[in-house]
Amino acid sequence: MPLLVDTGVLYALADRSDAWHMPTRIYLESNRLTLLAPVTILAEVAYLLRERLGSRSEQAFVESIGRGEVAVEDVKRGDWPRIEKIMAEYEQLGLVDASIVAMAERLKTSVLATTDRRHFAAVRPKHVERFTLVA
Repeated sequence: MPLLVDTGVLYALADRSDAWHMPTRIYLESNRLTLLAPVTILAEVAYLLRERLGSRSEQAFVESIGRGEVAVEDVKRGDWPRIEKIMAEYEQLGLVDASIVAMAERLKTSVLATTDRRHFAAVRPKHVERFTLVA
């Protein structure tokens, strides 16, 4: 099963000065899993890379997707009603985080690679008691 990732994980991989860079690299190197990025995080990752690290970092990110180093998962039509419910139930979650939860539920994955412990630890997904947060 691929590893569902959030914006923070992909950003941390690119930014060596980020506090999550080494923990994320170590985890991913020891757990050779395919990274699965929800389509909803792509613009957010690209924006952060360009603004904080420059256009070359953003370009490298796009190239990594093109090479298949990061798989992309689309939001399905059936995800939207669940995203709405998650956003209503968890006021602190916006569209991006709610879409990650909805995808995790649809894919029946209990493991999320995230740097956002506070928000995702509070979520009670419908398919498991809680997420296992890694990275």
